[in-house]
Amino acid sequence: MMNKILCDNFDVAVIGGGPAGLMAAITAAGTGASVVLLEKNGDLGRKLLLTGNGRCNITNAENDLHTLISIFGEKGAFLFSGLSEFGPDDTMRYFHSLGLRTKTERGKRVFPVSEKSQDVLSCLLKKARETGVFIIRDTEVLRVTRKEHRKHTVITRNGEISCSRVIICTGGKSYPQTGSTGDGYRLAKGLGHTITELVPSIVPIKVKEKWVKDLMGLTLKNCTLTSYLDGKKMDHRFGEMLFTHFGISGPIVMDMSNHIIEMMEQGDVTVKVDMKPALQEDTLDRRLQRDLEAHKGRSIHNALRDLLPSSMIPVILAVIGIPPAKKADHLLKSERKSIVHIIKGLELTVSGSLGFRWAIVTKGGVDLKEVDPRTMRSKLVDTLYFAGEILDLDGPTGGFNLQICWTTGYLAGLNAGSAKV
Repeated sequence: MMNKILCDNFDVAVIGGGPAGLMAAITAAGTGASVVLLEKNGDLGRKLLLTGNGRCNITNAENDLHTLISIFGEKGAFLFSGLSEFGPDDTMRYFHSLGLRTKTERGKRVFPVSEKSQDVLSCLLKKARETGVFIIRDTEVLRVTRKEHRKHTVITRNGEISCSRVIICTGGKSYPQTGSTGDGYRLAKGLGHTITELVPSIVPIKVKEKWVKDLMGLTLKNCTLTSYLDGKKMDHRFGEMLFTHFGISGPIVMDMSNHIIEMMEQGDVTVKVDMKPALQEDTLDRRLQRDLEAHKGRSIHNALRDLLPSSMIPVILAVIGIPPAKKADHLLKSERKSIVHIIKGLELTVSGSLGFRWAIVTKGGVDLKEVDPRTMRSKLVDTLYFAGEILDLDGPTGGFNLQICWTTGYLAGLNAGSAKV
C-alpha cells in the first residue's frame, strides 16, 4: 500500500504539517487539486499545540492594514498583498466557518473560547479530511528534484512521490523538539534559493547575575523593561515578565528579545526592570518612609513585605548590602534611597539567549526577493511555493506569527492548487 501511494502522481505535494502546511493543503484541495501532505512526525501540528501556552493565540484582531504592516517591521511590506487578501478578519471568519468560536483579549489577541489549541488543530484536520487531502505521517523528505515536463520528485526515506507543484512549509529551526529542525532550508537551497541568516527570535534571555536563581518562578505584572546598549537607552516594554534560573522570560522579554540579540552584536547590553512604573521615585520614597515608620522596631525585611514580593526582598537587600535583620527605624537615608532606586531600575547584564531550542520563531529564512508576494511562488522555480516560518518573515508575540502562516499558507495553496501546468 505504501509503495503504491509513494508512486502516485499528485497535483500538489505539501511538505510540513504545521499551521502553514495544513492551511496550504486544505486551500489547494479546495481548488479541486489532488493534494498530498507529508509530515515527518507521527502526528501533525505539534508546535501549534504549544502556541499561547497551549491556548493558541490564533491571530491578532488588528484590522488596519497599514498598522498591521508596520508591526511586522521593515519586511512587513512583503505581506501587503497577502494580508489584503487573507488578513486577521478572514482568519477569524475561516475558523468560525469550521465551527471554532473565538474571543478577543487584551492586546487584540484572539483565542478559541475553549482555550484549547487542540480544538484549533482538530478543526483543521477535520477540514483536511473533508477536502480530500491525503496525509502521510512519519515520512521525512530528503530532497526535492525537478524532472522533465515541469514535474517534481519528492524523495523521502520511504520512497518517492511524483507531483506537479510543491509547497514547502517545514517551519524554521525554533523548538526543534517539535520537528522544526531546519529541513526546509536544505530543500530550498537544493532548488537554488538563498537562505538569509538564521537567528532565534522571541526567546528567553540569559543574564550574568547569579541571584536570579533565587527568584525563579517569580512573575512581575505591570512592570516595565528597558534595554540599554553601552549605557544608551534603546527599547522599552510594559507588561508581564518572569524570572527563571538562567535569567528572564515572559511576554515583554520575549517581545524585546529580537532587539536584544541584535544589540549584543554591537556592544554590551543591560536591561532594567521598573517594578513600580506607576510611581515616581519621590512618590515611592514617601511610600517607603511610611512603611518604615509603620514597622518601627521590626526588621527591614518585614517592612518591605507590603511593597515587594517576598522572594524579591532578600535579593534586593543583598545587592545593596543591607542586613535583612536590620531594624526599619535604623535604616540610613542613603540605604532607603538605594532601595527606591533599585525598585525603579533593577539592572541585569545580558549574556545571551537560550537559542533555537527555546525560541518561538526563527528570524531569517528563504530570501523574500526570490518569492512572489502575491502568490508565494518561487521566482526561480515556477512550480515551487513557500509558506510559513521558512520565509524570512517574523513578527512579535500576539498572534502575528500564526497570521503569517495562515496568510502565506492560503496564498500558496490557492495558487499552487489552481496553477495550470
